[in-house]
Amino acid sequence: MTARWPDPDRTIIDHYLASLRLRSLKSRACYRQVLHGFQDVAERHGVLDQDMLIAWLRVMTECWAATTLLHRTRIVDRFLDHLLRTKAIDRNPVTTLREACNIKQCMPVWRALASRNPEKALAELRRPRPFGSVLGEVLAEHVALMRNRGYKYTSQSARLLRFDQFMQLNPALQEQPIGVMLDHWAAAKSTHNHAAECENLRRVLTKIFRHRDPSIPSRRPDPRPQKEVVMQWRKPHIYSPADVRRMLDVARSYPSPRSPLRPLTVYTMLVLAYCAGLRRGELARLDLADVDLQSGTITVRQTKFFKTRILPLPDSVMAELRAYIKARRSAGASQDPCSGLFWHERGRTRRYTPEMITWLLTNVIRRAGLKPLQGRTGPRVHDLRHSMVVNRILDWYKAGINPQDRLPFLATYLGHRDINSTLVYITVTQDLLHHANERFRAVGAPCLNLEREGGS
Repeated sequence: MTARWPDPDRTIIDHYLASLRLRSLKSRACYRQVLHGFQDVAERHGVLDQDMLIAWLRVMTECWAATTLLHRTRIVDRFLDHLLRTKAIDRNPVTTLREACNIKQCMPVWRALASRNPEKALAELRRPRPFGSVLGEVLAEHVALMRNRGYKYTSQSARLLRFDQFMQLNPALQEQPIGVMLDHWAAAKSTHNHAAECENLRRVLTKIFRHRDPSIPSRRPDPRPQKEVVMQWRKPHIYSPADVRRMLDVARSYPSPRSPLRPLTVYTMLVLAYCAGLRRGELARLDLADVDLQSGTITVRQTKFFKTRILPLPDSVMAELRAYIKARRSAGASQDPCSGLFWHERGRTRRYTPEMITWLLTNVIRRAGLKPLQGRTGPRVHDLRHSMVVNRILDWYKAGINPQDRLPFLATYLGHRDINSTLVYITVTQDLLHHANERFRAVGAPCLNLEREGGS
């Protein structure tokens, strides 16, 4: 590491501040004060290391409140990164500590250094490195294999990482048989979700080791943990057509004085979420080119399970899309085919994120009186997708159509691999049960009459 501070005449600070092009005089004065104060301590200390960072924090504690000090460490972070890029220093001490602790952000490091016992705080901050246990190499190879086969493998990889970290935090278990490791992992928590995760992990590990040694006997899976988890799942709320109309009315009058296009944007999002059964991520990824006004279709690209599908839409939905695209053009939105369909004036990407879409639609549900004003209870945005399935099946029953014949088409429309995934969305409501019973009675009653006549 650089033994002496590389900027004795402080020209680097001046050039760095000029490159930032700070508009506010107050901001320039703040940056200059922070960096010159940091250099004063660095020159007295001599070496840019952990002790020097602690010394600067101790000095600045007398000048600033704790929250202000932590906020201004970001100025030092960016300046140290600049010195490293320009090769003025050999190593950034904050980055070195962050990598040693195996964390992604620098702020926890600064908090630890500013504490009363920095060494203890840094020790508590350290996280095991990914796949560093005795089984780490085997698990990492399996994750790489599955991803090379085309799977995202994100949630499964996270489960394997959690087990690997548990093994690293319990080094005495690493010499035990795998069965003992899994028993201790299962005993770490008593929740139903953890039990299901342990069962899933046992299945994956058996698969991994059987792939390496086919002579290992197969293991019969236990479905009970997952069934207990499913029983705890929150039941979806099925919106009635009246509920949907109420939400659409609320969306049209959504208060947005700074963004006049937003009410129509939220309205169109709600229309596609219900009428086309789109997920929030699918709404966020729609581009302007994905809407074909001539053929009356939208293209949903590379969604869950790497699927792309083209969805035909009713004329009424296409009329709403035409009105939105016209208003979008009048608002000055980009007409680039690759620009986001749901555009807004601010932000780097100029498109709504999935999180923002969820927040907006949830707010509409609250304003419609269908969900409490606070909390996570009540109907969800994803329940629109469930409602689309149930209400579509109800319409088929009313039209005299057998839903069983249409389920494969509905599964394709929703982007599912098969109808088993679609069956999860079929919530039995009173209306649905009534129409199913009526259909069964119409088919079964004549058969019962024939049996009675034959018996007599």
